[in-house]
Amino acid sequence: MKVKISRKAHFNAAHRLYRKDWDHAKNERIFGKCNNPNFHGHNYELIVSVNGEIDAETGFVMDMKVLKDLIKEEVEDVLDHKNLNLEVPEFEELNPTAENIAVVIWDKLRPHIDSNNELEVVLYETPRNFVTYSG
Repeated sequence: MKVKISRKAHFNAAHRLYRKDWDHAKNERIFGKCNNPNFHGHNYELIVSVNGEIDAETGFVMDMKVLKDLIKEEVEDVLDHKNLNLEVPEFEELNPTAENIAVVIWDKLRPHIDSNNELEVVLYETPRNFVTYSG
C-alpha cells in the first residue's frame, strides 16, 4: 500500500524574469512587472511530498525529520533571502520562473530520496499561483 507524506516549508527570495537575448521591449511585453530591473520578491510556500510503501519495521514511508532536514539543507539554506538571478548558480542562465524553481528544487531533493519512492514538489509563488512538478 502506497502512502504520500508531505512537509511544508517556506522561503523568501527575489528574482527578475527576463531573457538576456531579448530587448527591453520584448522582456517588458512578455514578463511585465516581473521584469523589474531592480528585481522583486516573493514569500514562497513549498510542499514536498514523498509517495511510497510503508516500511514494515518503522511504519514510515520516510522519516519526517530526515525530510525536514533535507529541505532545510537543500532548499531553504540555498534559496532563502537570496536574489535567485545573482546568488544561485542554477539560475545564472535559467530564468527563475516558478516552474523552473520547482524543477530545480526537485532536482536538488531527488538524489536524497529512495529511488523506489515518488517525489512531488508544489511551489506557491503567491497564495493563488502555484506549480507542481513530479519529475
